[in-house]
Amino acid sequence: MKHTLAVLALNKPGVLARISGLLSRRVFNIESIAAGYTEDSDISRITIVVNGDDQELDQVMKQLSKLVDIIKVQELFKSGSIDRELVLIKVKADSARRSEIVDIVEIFRANIVDINRETVVIELSGGEEKINAACAVLEDHGIVEIVRTGKVSIGRGPGAAKHFLEENDQ
Repeated sequence: MKHTLAVLALNKPGVLARISGLLSRRVFNIESIAAGYTEDSDISRITIVVNGDDQELDQVMKQLSKLVDIIKVQELFKSGSIDRELVLIKVKADSARRSEIVDIVEIFRANIVDINRETVVIELSGGEEKINAACAVLEDHGIVEIVRTGKVSIGRGPGAAKHFLEENDQ
């Protein structure tokens, strides 16, 4: 079963390495991992998608919480969060097929970000299903290269980092 974890960590060197090391020791395959600054530059948010059963996940979350520089670990559920991925897709696009590719781009509300005589590069953001569907349609045109960010996810409601900081200021 896929699980999405949101990890708030102090923005210090080595944190990501410790997290991935712990997950690999627990034989969890990281399906995707995305990290970046939050609204507070001292805190990073790391979104991790892993496969595993609920009992294993519970143990991993407890162990992650004990790592140095980890502030908070929580599982995000589809119903209580918003998630997106970004993908760049380079597709073969000779002049005869270019208009058909432009139509596909419009259907998926994507953007063409580069074009030359042989290929176009398409930028698309959305949920995993939308990106998978676009890739499936574009396969007929000859995908040359794909780069995906992996999932970033945010819970609905008050911000986790802000909420944590407000709790600790009291």
